[in-house]
Amino acid sequence: MQRSPFSVSIRQSGSVSLLDLSGRLTSFEMGALHDAIARLLKEGHKNILLNLSGLEYLDSSGIGELARNYVSVAKGGGQMIVVGLSPKVEEILKVTQLYRVVPEFPSEEEAVESLLNSEGKRRSKTAN
Repeated sequence: MQRSPFSVSIRQSGSVSLLDLSGRLTSFEMGALHDAIARLLKEGHKNILLNLSGLEYLDSSGIGELARNYVSVAKGGGQMIVVGLSPKVEEILKVTQLYRVVPEFPSEEEAVESLLNSEGKRRSKTAN
């Protein structure tokens, strides 16, 4: 069985950055995810949605990378959420308790709407 190489592609939906992950997220590939999120944060993109529907495998290094990226986004005043969990990846997030930290949504549309709504709430609080 041939393994798919890990890849990250970035799309924008308004102020939301959507990262489509595919392949295997392990210690060998986690730098690509870190670099993509760090670049987005540096450019001022704070609403990050990870679409994990193409993720085939996630090891302990990949789990740690998801947690580190979540903290980086939160410290930068942003939000990171996930969609498209396969049963295997969902189970890993439950076993590691990461699902309690990183919000999951059933669809990309609902996730984008949630990020945009919370962004509006944050803006109105800072305007007062």
